[in-house]
Amino acid sequence: MKKLLLASALAFSTLSFAQIDFSSTRFGVTAGGNYSRVRNAHNPSGARFAFQGGALALIPVGKSNQFFIQPEVTYYGAGETGKDKDAKGRSGYDAVYANNYLSVPIYFKGYFSEAESEFFGLVGPRFNFLVSQNVKNSPVGREYYDPDVTNPLYPGVTGKAASFNFGIGLGVGYSYKRQLELALKYDLGLSNTYPGLDNEPKGTTKSKSEQVISVTLSYIFK
Repeated sequence: MKKLLLASALAFSTLSFAQIDFSSTRFGVTAGGNYSRVRNAHNPSGARFAFQGGALALIPVGKSNQFFIQPEVTYYGAGETGKDKDAKGRSGYDAVYANNYLSVPIYFKGYFSEAESEFFGLVGPRFNFLVSQNVKNSPVGREYYDPDVTNPLYPGVTGKAASFNFGIGLGVGYSYKRQLELALKYDLGLSNTYPGLDNEPKGTTKSKSEQVISVTLSYIFK
């Protein structure tokens, strides 16, 4: 919570003191693919590949054509997979733990120069609101990772994902004529994705946070 308040304060401070020109805001659409894992889960967590897509706004900061605030609203797939093998190397189970969010990142965006076609960097907080959680093929002995299963041996231990989580996003990309933009992003989760698994019987008691690498393609309208 302290990290959330600190990041929010920094974001609002930026908005308060910067010369933001809302009248020149441009809008766009964005879509891409996510590669996600959950830290400290399943020892180790396997990767889940998912989709993200939504809309963005590009709000100028200052008089140059170099710095912007870029808020987005996207459908954002994350989560993990869980795999296991027996002594002969055969697959024991192949579970999928899919967490899907309405995600709102607020990036500070800086182009490396004022040129029309140029590289850029992104940094800012990401706020994720859980839309759905789907679990497939959860194995025997790991039922507590399924939010719909109650294990009488470990009451209160559940894999139900938090309805809200928070992270910091970083990214770099290239813009073609300030319209078509390709970006590589890394989202570092700071909050606990599965707060009910703090006392997981067969794993670590460390916080389980989502880490996501994504590649996105955006089109910004003139």
